[in-house]
Amino acid sequence: MAEWNRKDLLGIEELSAAEIETILDLASSCKQIYSRQIKKLPTLRGKTVILLFFEPSTRTRTSFEIASKWMSADLINISVAQSSVVKGESLYDTAHTIEAMGPDLVVVRHRAAGVPQALAQRLGCSVINAGDGAHEHPTQALLDLYTIQERLGRIRGLNVLLVGDILHSRVARSQIYGLQKMGASVTVLGPSTLLPKGIESFGVKIGKSLDEELPKADVVSLLRIQKERQQSGLFPSLDEYALLYGIGEERLGLIRDDALIIHPGPTNLGVEISLAATEDKRSAINQQVTNGVAVRMAALYLLLGGGGLERHEIAL
Repeated sequence: MAEWNRKDLLGIEELSAAEIETILDLASSCKQIYSRQIKKLPTLRGKTVILLFFEPSTRTRTSFEIASKWMSADLINISVAQSSVVKGESLYDTAHTIEAMGPDLVVVRHRAAGVPQALAQRLGCSVINAGDGAHEHPTQALLDLYTIQERLGRIRGLNVLLVGDILHSRVARSQIYGLQKMGASVTVLGPSTLLPKGIESFGVKIGKSLDEELPKADVVSLLRIQKERQQSGLFPSLDEYALLYGIGEERLGLIRDDALIIHPGPTNLGVEISLAATEDKRSAINQQVTNGVAVRMAALYLLLGGGGLERHEIAL
């Protein structure tokens, strides 16, 4: 296992393939806790983790909460709606307030890109980016990579089809960086208004049609459509989007039996995916939620427990 020397986890773009492998390998060890009757490790006893979410979240926040508690860290949830931020407190003031509390790690989600990076520069403790604007969502991409590797046995050489709102998706950016670093090829597909200009510079291919690309994909990664995009005129209607880019029962027949369907959740049933597709044997959506806890346990351990680990050094 490669040595880990980073203070923060801010994005996939800055990680090497070896660092990604370190997290995925450690996540496999962390996942062993699921088979224990008592899901509690003393690993991070005495460490304090603050969750600072400026945006709503269920999966990400809850999985960080579970990961922290299972590793015996002291957890503090800051409700932004009831904090001094609503009184006009600046990010600079928030950083100083947090620093005064003496935490060991802060997990932050914010609607503006760059906020986790700004906090990491001001705070002496570690910072994990839980999603910043349309920039990155590194732990989501890591759990996606872990799920792909767990189900298909590898990442290198796979053809991944990424469908949806690439332009505004932090998940898409982190997935593209991670998949390419791990040796997969990525094809993107979506309405032209939801594809960034110059997307080819990311090293991805642009698909022609969903029906043409599905049979070639080893992994079909669907992105959640934010309905406000439709209201702002970026595509005509949700029904038209579902017709052109949705995975319904009829399109399941175009996906290979050995392929994988993933989605970061929450799903818009009937838009990007049907109920039948979520329940299909090729779907790993529930598995992604499970793996999210293991991956976030691994991230907490690496940032708070030190580097230079051997594979099973975490006490299970």
